[in-house]
Formats: sequence, structure tokens, C-alpha cells
Amino acid sequence: MDFAYDARTEELRGKLLAFMDAHVYPAEAVAEEQRAALASPWDEPPVVAGLKAEARRQGLWNLFLPDEEYGAGLTNLQYAPLAEITGRSPQLAPTALNCAAPDTGNMELLAQFGDEAQKKRWLEPLLAGGIRSAFAMTEPEVASSDATNIETRIRRDGDAYVVDGRKWYISGAMHPDCEIFIVMGKTDPDGADVRRQQSMLLVPRDTPGVTVRRAMRVYGYEDHYHGGHAEVLFEDARVPASHLIGGEGDGFAIAQARLGPGRIHHCMRLIGMAERALELTCRRAVSRTAFGKALAQQGVVQNWIADARVTIEQLRLLVLKTAWLMDTVGNKGAHTEIQAIKIATPRAVVDIVDKAVQAHGAGGVSQDFPLAELWAAARTLRLADGPDEVHQRSLARRELKRYL
Repeated sequence: MDFAYDARTEELRGKLLAFMDAHVYPAEAVAEEQRAALASPWDEPPVVAGLKAEARRQGLWNLFLPDEEYGAGLTNLQYAPLAEITGRSPQLAPTALNCAAPDTGNMELLAQFGDEAQKKRWLEPLLAGGIRSAFAMTEPEVASSDATNIETRIRRDGDAYVVDGRKWYISGAMHPDCEIFIVMGKTDPDGADVRRQQSMLLVPRDTPGVTVRRAMRVYGYEDHYHGGHAEVLFEDARVPASHLIGGEGDGFAIAQARLGPGRIHHCMRLIGMAERALELTCRRAVSRTAFGKALAQQGVVQNWIADARVTIEQLRLLVLKTAWLMDTVGNKGAHTEIQAIKIATPRAVVDIVDKAVQAHGAGGVSQDFPLAELWAAARTLRLADGPDEVHQRSLARRELKRYL
């Protein structure tokens, strides 16, 4: 088994690591200073535009899309170590490379399932970074971990579809450049097959009847860099019938196709977040003294550091195996591994970041270090794209099937 990255991956890794050192890390403090002076907290700090321009100039743009017609044409295995690097600065780096959720998943969805008119109108501007998007699936009134529970209605009315429903934690919806929602709702709520009741619809944000009611906080954070997470109300929101993605009843299958790559992308970036947390822990440990000796000489801190390194290496190998399987046997063939990394990675990274917070004392929970935000992001990913328990249930059923 060959564990080495191929030549193209190594080339891009070198360019991306240099880009992070020269541009992204120095921009973190600048972005925070600029944000304080913005007219709206949802506007992007000016430094972000510079990062995007430089990333495009260096060919570090749309790396996530395996389709050469639209993206870099990288395999999942090639993209994995690159996404990991961006996870070291999750607020700035993915956005700078046009590789930030939810736009990545929405672009993949449009590239795979959109018709030519939909691609021209929405995919091309998203690929160019000219607009942003949101994916409206989660609802506050039902257990959305079971997508068949979704209550939003999409009904046909002549040459249009009309949407009624309430969504929340709709990532990207607060961003001023967000122009399009991909909405999941039921076109056949009484259909016999519960997985054929749902459809996907493109709803422009400025459609009459669409109201972005408020920003939802995540552990107190508003996640400005990713365009926030909003509660959105659809009241008789009417769009042309041509805005349907695929056919009526295809929504559940399209959602599953979208979420598979999204889950592994999150895990790739989480490994980078863990590496950043471990680096900060080590730097803190060698620079601070407590009870007569450096933190680095305290046995408990050494245990944290050793355990973190072992865990990161385990997670990385599992993610790379999953990426390889997705490339070779497809997402369905890698279903078990996708669920395994989605269970294991956020859970383990939460613990690594938590130990880093502990090593920093009061500084760990402050705004002077990125650790508190890293912890909130990692903990949230135990819910996003399906909670741990849903993946555990499905994975266990697949294991048990061999014995029944």
C-alpha cells in the first residue's frame, strides 16, 4: 500500500502551505480589526477580497470540485490533504479558495443534477465567487435528523411552484452576497414511498414571500465568515417550474448525494483544526511555567500531546481510506467509512481542542486565541450533516446484517 501523495497533490500542498504562511495567517488578525469597522457584521472584511484574488492568481481556486469542467479535477484522495490545510484557519482559508460550505455542496449539487439553464444562471456565478448560496433543509418544528419528517410544502400551481415552510440554521443565508436558496420540501406529502415525497427547488433570495427572520447563533458565535446561520420563512413564495432540480420526488436522493462529499470535507478540515490546536498546545507548553517547571514537563500535558498526535494520525488514515474508496468504488461503496469518519472525527477533535483550551487557561476561552471558536465548530459538527446517533444506528444495522 502506497501512503505517499502523488506529484500533483505535493505541488498543490506546497503552494497552499506557502499561501497560508504568507497570506492567510497574517490576515486573521487584520480581518478581526476590519470587521469591527464594518457597517454590517455580515459584510466581508476587505482583506478577504485580497485573499481570494491571490488564491485565484495562484491557481488555488475551486479545488474541491472533481469535475474538470467546473473545478480543479482533483480526486477526493488528492483534495483531502489540501482541505486539511485549510482547516487550520477555517474562518478564512476555505472562503479564500472558494471551497467553503455550503457553497461547495451546492455547486456539486448543481454540477451533478442541474440542467444547463440552472448551471448557467447559478453555478457559473458561484464558481466565479460572484455570489453565495444557502441550502435550506433543517426545520425547527421536526426532528430533521430524519429527513422524511420535513414539513415544508412545495406545490405545483400552473407553470410555477409555491413554497410554504419554516427553516433554520440555514448556513450562508445572512451573507449579503447570498442570492439563491436550494430548498428541500415535500411535493407529495402523502406518497406511499416516504423517500419520494421530497423535491429540491431553487428559490432566489429576493423572491416575494421569502423572509430571512434572524441569525441563529452557534454556542454564542454568529459565524460571520461563512455568512451566518439563519431562520428563514417561506410564505407563498412562488418561483417558475423550471427551478425544480431533477424531477419531483428526487429530493431525498439528491440530498444524500450532496451530503456524502460534504461529510468527508468537514472531516478533512477537522484534522487541520486538530493540528492547529495541537500546535498551539505545544507552543503554550514550552513557553509557560507552573509549579516550578514548564508545562511541557508536566506529565499530564505530555499525555495530552501524545494522545493528540496518535488520534490525529488515526483519523487522517481513516479519512484518506474513505477518500480512496469514494474515488474507486463510489460514495455508496464507501458508505460505512463515510459514517465512521463522521462519527469519529468531530468527537475526537472536540477532545483535542478541549485539551488545548485547558492548556491555555483563561486564554483558551478568550478571543485572543482561535481555540474557543474551533471547539464550537467541532462540537457543532457532531450534529451537522446528521448527528452521531443517526450514523451509529445506520452503521450498526449494516454490521448486524451479516449476522442475521
